[in-house]
Amino acid sequence: MGLSRKAWNNVVIFSMLIMIFFLNGLHHKLNPPEEELGRVLILPEQSFILALAYPGVKIERIGTSWRIESELPHDGRQPYTEQDLIEIIKLWQNSELEMISAPEVNTEQAVSVATFWLAAEELPLSYQLYLLNGQYILFAKRSQRWLQLSPQQAQQLFKPIEV
Repeated sequence: MGLSRKAWNNVVIFSMLIMIFFLNGLHHKLNPPEEELGRVLILPEQSFILALAYPGVKIERIGTSWRIESELPHDGRQPYTEQDLIEIIKLWQNSELEMISAPEVNTEQAVSVATFWLAAEELPLSYQLYLLNGQYILFAKRSQRWLQLSPQQAQQLFKPIEV
């Protein structure tokens, strides 16, 4: 005993609906929508920074205050006050940069790198700084975003290592 004409119609209709949903989902997986270029925060919103490390320098939260450990040569006195460290951290948290299309850059030639350890994040966030044709560019490794910054912004964000 076979299916009636009405039952076969239902089978065909449901098969077509399933195929449409599948192909629509597959289309979005193969061609993800381009993220709009514009101004974005460097760090995720409401992020709680536990530590920030540059090559040879680490700034870390100790209770409610901050301290810096540096392997870089200096004249024996502490070059940064706690207020300086707070300002560097706030600058990273509050700065918005212009997102740009991925430039042609040799990723082996980063000028510097900043690594953040955030509360409730298992892995650190890494930001690589590049100098390309006189322009500073920041690469947010996890989100795969390229951000453009002025020489002044680069100097402020990477202040402890003097870019």
